[in-house]
Amino acid sequence: MTEEPTRRRAATEEKSGARRDRERPPAPEPLPHPVVDNHCHLDIADGDWLRTEEALAAAKAVNVPRIVQIGCDLPGARWAVEAAASYDALVAGVALHPNEAPRLAEAGTLDDALAEIEQLALAHDKVRAVGETGLDRFRTGEEGRAAQVESFRRHVDLAKRLDKTLVIHDRDAHEGVLEVIDGEGAPERWVMHCFSGDADFARACLDRGAYLSFAGTVTFKNAAPLRNALVVAPRDRILVETDAPYLTPTPWRGRPNASYLVPHTVRAMAEVRGEDLEELCRAIDSNTESAFGGAW
Repeated sequence: MTEEPTRRRAATEEKSGARRDRERPPAPEPLPHPVVDNHCHLDIADGDWLRTEEALAAAKAVNVPRIVQIGCDLPGARWAVEAAASYDALVAGVALHPNEAPRLAEAGTLDDALAEIEQLALAHDKVRAVGETGLDRFRTGEEGRAAQVESFRRHVDLAKRLDKTLVIHDRDAHEGVLEVIDGEGAPERWVMHCFSGDADFARACLDRGAYLSFAGTVTFKNAAPLRNALVVAPRDRILVETDAPYLTPTPWRGRPNASYLVPHTVRAMAEVRGEDLEELCRAIDSNTESAFGGAW
């Protein structure tokens, strides 16, 4: 398969105009039991890009031997299917990101794009998820929100019809997400990707059957409400992710993220919950298999 990423993120600059340090962090100590990074974008380059084989080897070396590769536009979804078919360590999710939906709707191509996502979801048995879909009130204004909701609803329907896991992106849209889930009916398996709410919102999602996936944000100093949500979540509903190359955990916030940095997040989660690290790892590993339809 092709090794070139489908998208490349522009280098981020500090306010002073100086380039930030984009050197990749060193590998942490391996986890005592394997866990899965359930949300990664291997096709998006940010700074010092890791090629797929290198990224998988680095993750495996710290006991993160499996990854869910998420495609969130048509090129990314196509690449995710190809990658999952090519690498034993990967399964795929395919969807149109909520910020893609208004652009496609304006161009008159949303229906065609959704039709291709359905075909990609059926293209290989290692496509386990429909996602990431959902709502984003941060980057999309009022003029694009109807298209987001329509796209989200159709992804929910697709996940239910094809018996795939639904992976939800929620940025500043908690109540809107729940409105769509309540209106359409939740699929059997659904994941709140990069969970960003507080304890009350966590309970609302859990009451509807969600898995809550925690990213490097749970390690950030200003994330006390998120840590409160982590505490109230039952152990059998907790997942971990990177959203790499974004959301790098402390102490490497601001550097490019990758699946081999998951141990920082899991160790922080165990400390917040007051749990044994190995027991939490075992739970996360089991939960991820349940959430994504079994082992791979």
